[in-house]
Amino acid sequence: MRFLRIIYCFYALGVFVLCMLLVIPPVVVASFLGKVRGGNFIYRLCSAWAGVWFFLIGIRHRNFYEHPHDKNKQYIFVANHISYLDAPVIVSALHQKVRVLGKAEVSKIPLFGFIYRNAVVTVNRSSATHRANSVRILKSVIKKGISIFIFPEGTFNETNEPLKELYDGAFRIAIETQTPIKPLLFLDTWRRMHFSTVFSLTPGRSRTVFLKEIPVAGLTSKDVESLKQQVTQVMAQKLREYKAGWIAPPAPKGE
Repeated sequence: MRFLRIIYCFYALGVFVLCMLLVIPPVVVASFLGKVRGGNFIYRLCSAWAGVWFFLIGIRHRNFYEHPHDKNKQYIFVANHISYLDAPVIVSALHQKVRVLGKAEVSKIPLFGFIYRNAVVTVNRSSATHRANSVRILKSVIKKGISIFIFPEGTFNETNEPLKELYDGAFRIAIETQTPIKPLLFLDTWRRMHFSTVFSLTPGRSRTVFLKEIPVAGLTSKDVESLKQQVTQVMAQKLREYKAGWIAPPAPKGE
């Protein structure tokens, strides 16, 4: 089985690279159309790329909506972060104008980095100056009527808890721009590709659950912590309800 999985992973990587090479020429053209128009087009290209790749490698993605979702409304999307596969799931799940906050290190990858730089807002978390600049860019994106997506955990959750401790950034931006939070759950990326190695990739289902939006109207900077805790509690509770695979079962009573 391990041999077959390695063969499958090399096949999936080859298909990924082939799709990337097909996407690069239109990305180059779109990069001259400006940050808004060009960025929107590149995001749609990435969405098509992810859809084709998932189909060819046997990953079936579906969205589930606990409450009606308005694609014409602006949100700050937040989701749990558990796998390298989370990135293509974002563009498979969100079919509206959106910009993703991503790690600056990924932009150094040859070829892929060029697409990445034109599709996301990069951040170097080790630099306070770079973090502040990324926040300014995200706020300007919101002013242009575009939603943003942030992994509030920052890095992979390698624990057996539903979530790691969340950073303040997404919630501070939500309050300062008065943009509602829309929590998402990525339920299966942990099973499809474990964070420990890209050679753990397997075919199968991929589900994104859209939870009820959390309004921020009237909140101030003093409410950042309470908003963060509210989102944490909602997401953690729902991840347990959906029996996310990485969560440790509760200890038997009496222990």
